[in-house]
Amino acid sequence: MLMLTQKEVRRLLSIDECIAAVEQAFRIYGEGRADPPVVLSVHTPGGGFHVKAGLLRLERSYFVAKVNGNFPANAAQFGLPTIQGVIVLCDADNGTPLAVIDSREVTSLRTGAATAVAAKYLARRDSHVVTICGCGNQARVQLRAICREFDINALFHYDSNQNQAVQFSDEMAADLGIPVNVATELASATRQSDICVTCTPSRKPILDFYSVSPGAFIAAVGADNPEKHELNPNLMSGSKIVCDIVEQCAVMGDLHHALTVGAVKQADVYAELGEIVAGRKAGRQSRDEITIFDSTGMALQDVAAAAFLYERAERSGSGVRLDFAA
Repeated sequence: MLMLTQKEVRRLLSIDECIAAVEQAFRIYGEGRADPPVVLSVHTPGGGFHVKAGLLRLERSYFVAKVNGNFPANAAQFGLPTIQGVIVLCDADNGTPLAVIDSREVTSLRTGAATAVAAKYLARRDSHVVTICGCGNQARVQLRAICREFDINALFHYDSNQNQAVQFSDEMAADLGIPVNVATELASATRQSDICVTCTPSRKPILDFYSVSPGAFIAAVGADNPEKHELNPNLMSGSKIVCDIVEQCAVMGDLHHALTVGAVKQADVYAELGEIVAGRKAGRQSRDEITIFDSTGMALQDVAAAAFLYERAERSGSGVRLDFAA
């Protein structure tokens, strides 16, 4: 069995390659060639654990189970990353364990990749201005992924911690070579933006219907458990909703909160992203419609990324070989 560290994941998997792998995973799922992935959540006072599992038949069949701990206060309390975990990749034809992979970089990359794929189909092609809400590592990946799909020439960034917001803005301006503006008031930034991404641990809405302009695309990335909440139900009810997995979003995404208060019904969800990628439903249909991608993280994204990593590592001789039978 192969073991791949975070450093090796960064070396072996680029954001462009991850976007391509994730788009393929959504297409396969949308075509009905993959079973719905599953998720198990266990909550603790300071955070919680997700076990996400799924199977994809590519040139070879792969199964993945990813165990992630998500503890938002880790940096301040322990000097640790918010998200830590491992991915176990197995041969889906005979059950053989193939690899154990550090999950942090894979989770960040595949989450950003999913937003880029969703934006490709749901944002206006002439989108040039972005607002990113949040300043963690995921915000950096989200921005870099969007910039691979769109010609972004201006960025607004908002975070409740102004010092971290300034640091993020300076870093991204130098990295991407575009103007980055620290927003002191979120709605004033999002009203000027074609694309808005929320990737925060917020437990109350930070965007509502009156905070965005007609034609905006919103990727709601932060809500990955029932307590987290980024989008006001009035924004959900006034927009075209696309989910990664409807059943999953109904219990742990921003859709969950809109359903709870009766702002929308599950039947109001326009599509799952896979249906659009597979061509079974249209993506954006007008310049003025507001589109939302409710992203809770689909295990098939992890399978696609882990399979790519494993195959590249095998070809290049990367990683550490383990023998549990020894």
